[in-house]
Amino acid sequence: MTENSEKSEKKVIKTLKIDVDKCNGCRACEIICSAFHATPRYSSNNPARSRIRVIRDPLRDVYVPVYAGAYTMAECAGRDQYTIDGKSYDECSFCRASCPSREEFKEPDSGLPLKCDMCEGEEEPLCVKWCMVDALTVEIREASPEDAEAEPEPEDLDIGLEALADKYGMEAVRTALARMGQPKE
Repeated sequence: MTENSEKSEKKVIKTLKIDVDKCNGCRACEIICSAFHATPRYSSNNPARSRIRVIRDPLRDVYVPVYAGAYTMAECAGRDQYTIDGKSYDECSFCRASCPSREEFKEPDSGLPLKCDMCEGEEEPLCVKWCMVDALTVEIREASPEDAEAEPEPEDLDIGLEALADKYGMEAVRTALARMGQPKE
């Protein structure tokens, strides 16, 4: 095996590193993300469709960028409060999950969960490119053996159907799918 083929087989993991001390709450990351994920691309701008959100409390000068993670069916039990540099945060401020207890990271029209895809197809996530204060950076690392052992993530279709079933009930989803499967007249 050549050196190039060995390198191409290594899986890399990209994560966003967020420096909350640098964020000024401008929300440029939200705007470019929502425009990039519009259909067709860049045709509209709705920050509610963004895969990154800036949790804001301007009176206390608190700005916390959080990007969308995996969907979870259950609400967490934690409602802890954290104080960092004299500023108070609740636990949900840092949570990346789309869950039943909050509206963040859900598509506003359908309620389907959103997840950051690191602007798939782009050299780097656009939120990082557009962050003028360098509060967002990309960290790239090779996958470790522990990463490979992790449970595989469900497909987007599975996540979407599960979220619809949670919102409308399984019977309503089955009925809608059956109706969609009928030949159009």
